[in-house]
Amino acid sequence: MALVTQGIANWPVGRVAVMGSSLGGFYATWVAEHLLAAQSCRAVLVNPAVDPARDLARYIGEQTHWHDPSQTFYFRPEFVDELRGLAAGDLTHPARYQVWAATGDEVLDWREMQHRYAACDLRVVQGSDHALSDFDDHLPTLLAHLRLAR
Repeated sequence: MALVTQGIANWPVGRVAVMGSSLGGFYATWVAEHLLAAQSCRAVLVNPAVDPARDLARYIGEQTHWHDPSQTFYFRPEFVDELRGLAAGDLTHPARYQVWAATGDEVLDWREMQHRYAACDLRVVQGSDHALSDFDDHLPTLLAHLRLAR
């Protein structure tokens, strides 16, 4: 998170938004709540991880890269502790969030997303998948939330 903090340090005040998918949605929530809350930061989350410390704890140890199983890395217990420390808590401005939760998500439970982000602009997508493969269909709504639509 130190790299993220450094990377966004010079973003223009009042004209920022964050977007993240899966674990990136968890990180985007933290950034919107802790680093950019005073700037009225808007956020779009796509199938966001709700409790990645819990979900990833079972992967401590040697893992293979998903894109190349011949390559490995070691997932350390302290990574789970770091994730636990990044839990954002209650959302201070739920209206700034638009959340897309696909009922066909094969990785994360959309009902947890629905519960966590109930006060937000929550879009439950029937079917679809973790990648939100029908993303293009939702782009106009997403861009309008970010105030990027013309």
